[in-house]
Amino acid sequence: MKICCFTGHRVIPGDIAVSLTRSLDQKLEAMAQDGYTEFRTGGARGFDTLAALRVLALKERRPDCQLHLILPCRDQNKLWKDGERELFEYILSKADQVDYVSLAYTPTCMHTRNRALVDGSDCCIAFLQRNGGGTLYTCSYALKQKVELINLADEFN
Repeated sequence: MKICCFTGHRVIPGDIAVSLTRSLDQKLEAMAQDGYTEFRTGGARGFDTLAALRVLALKERRPDCQLHLILPCRDQNKLWKDGERELFEYILSKADQVDYVSLAYTPTCMHTRNRALVDGSDCCIAFLQRNGGGTLYTCSYALKQKVELINLADEFN
C-alpha cells in the first residue's frame, strides 16, 4: 500500500483554481494507477479541502482508494463560516478513517498534525507558493523524512 499526503495554503487564488483542480485530478489518477491507495489530508480550509474533495471523486472511480483525515483537534472548525463548516462536516462524513492528534486545541497540535500526515507517507503533494507558514514547514519536514515532494504550485509560476 502506498500513501500520499497533502499540504497547501488555505487560500487558492481564484484565477488558478480550475487549473489546479484539473492538475490535482490528473495527479491523483496517475498515483492510483501507480498503486497509491491511502490519501491523507489535514482538514484545513483551502488546498486540504480541495484535495479531500478530489480524493472523494477519485473513490467513485476507484473504490480501493481511501481518504484518511488526520486532524489537529476536534473543534478545529469552530471559528469557520457556516458554509465552510458544512463542507468540512460533509468531508468528515465521507472519510474512511479519521484521527485526531489532540482532543482540544493546543499551541502544538497543528505542527503535530503536519508531522503525522507526513510520517509513513511515500509522497506529499503540496500547493506551496510562498516561503512561510505551516505548508512550508510540512514540505521541509517531508524532505527531511525523504518523502517525495510534488509542488503543484510550480505549474503556475
